[in-house]
Amino acid sequence: MKILIVEDGKELRETLVNSLEKDHYLVETAEDFKSAFEKIGLYDYDCILLDIMLPGGSGLELLQDLKKNGKSENVIIISAKNSLDDKLVGLELGADDYLTKPFHIAELNARIKAVLRRKQQDGKDTLDVGNLLLDLNERMLYIAGETVRLNRKEFDILNYFLLNKNRLITKSALAEYVWGDHIDQADNFDFIYYQIKNLRKKLLDAQASIQIESVYGVGYKLLEP
Repeated sequence: MKILIVEDGKELRETLVNSLEKDHYLVETAEDFKSAFEKIGLYDYDCILLDIMLPGGSGLELLQDLKKNGKSENVIIISAKNSLDDKLVGLELGADDYLTKPFHIAELNARIKAVLRRKQQDGKDTLDVGNLLLDLNERMLYIAGETVRLNRKEFDILNYFLLNKNRLITKSALAEYVWGDHIDQADNFDFIYYQIKNLRKKLLDAQASIQIESVYGVGYKLLEP
């Protein structure tokens, strides 16, 4: 899961990054209006934590742009401004939630999980396809009721495949989702090949009913039974 933090306060930004990375989220940051505008224009995020007061512009302007592009429903506004007007404007622009500073990190984490559940699968905490069940909260995979151990990247790759079953997934889309925006700097996608090779072996050994098919020169497709 990829989260963008738009926050100009360095201390809070670093605290949020450390906390979210411990929960196995892939985290990107923007500290001003310009960098945030560029990131939301180039990349898709599962959740955006958005401050209203930013150097160079307003977070509400960013939210308006997100709404125009159909991306505002996964935004949580985090702001020291406890103004009812700002809150109403943000929610009218499609923000999913509003949290006033200061707040407890545990409360923010709970709000993020709620947004991700609503965004991805109508509130469910698991993904199940064939004889697989992926527990998103515990980050565990079960095949035919048996636990299958996955590393962090293998879990994120399988999660992305299950959310996009029977669809062609390009290597670049998969790399961006699992490894983040800096993937643009990679010379090739060999690292994806090795992660998927290991994931396939684990699925095969556990007699999974799904199959990850290679589409030559393009990417992959997860086929369900």
